Amino acid sequence: MEFVELGPEELADAVDPRRVLSSERVYEGRIWDVQAEQFELSDGGPRMTRDFITHPGAVTVVALDDQDRMHLIRQYRHPVGMTMWEIPAGILDMEGERPEVTARRELAEEADLEPEDLRILADFNNSPGSSAEAIRVFLARGLSEVPEDQRHERSDEESEIVSARVPLDDVVAAVLAGRVSSPNLVVGALAAHAARATGWATLRDPSAPWPAHPQLRNSGGVVTRSIIPPDQR
Repeated sequence: MEFVELGPEELADAVDPRRVLSSERVYEGRIWDVQAEQFELSDGGPRMTRDFITHPGAVTVVALDDQDRMHLIRQYRHPVGMTMWEIPAGILDMEGERPEVTARRELAEEADLEPEDLRILADFNNSPGSSAEAIRVFLARGLSEVPEDQRHERSDEESEIVSARVPLDDVVAAVLAGRVSSPNLVVGALAAHAARATGWATLRDPSAPWPAHPQLRNSGGVVTRSIIPPDQR
């Protein structure tokens, strides 16, 4: 195994695609598909085949009030058979919409909240060994409520949403104790806790580039394809 010395600014992932020899969609779903691709690990090197989930990506929002309480939502997640505490989130499913706009929309739809200030906390890939899902975590502050006559009508799992405001330190404690496990909540809470310790000096502009997102890295940060059927837009 090779070890290298890294300076503080050198610790960074790199866009580094390999030569794809074949690509086939082996499953087509309602939101994401499964792709099978054969590629070369290096020029003239080993050939490998991997099945992976394609995904439009998503945003999630840590909404902090003026008492440093996080706005949490609880809803049922069928694949794991659990009712989970989470933070507002949504997939990038609207053509022409920037991630920061999606974040504001999802915060309004799932939490009935509007932020005065919205910044980037962190980016992460949910499961890069098996999925192309990239997630951007925003921090929302200066919260106000959406007027009742303008609120989104929730359906499906969202119709059972329960909200809570929990001190950030208590959320971090629940994460470290293993009492909550939603990846958006875990990453969001720990990132917010770390950013607060710096006086919020690490926050990024909401329109900052997103090279970790396979589809947005070359699109100027704008969703180029809608996954919502035309009759449902």
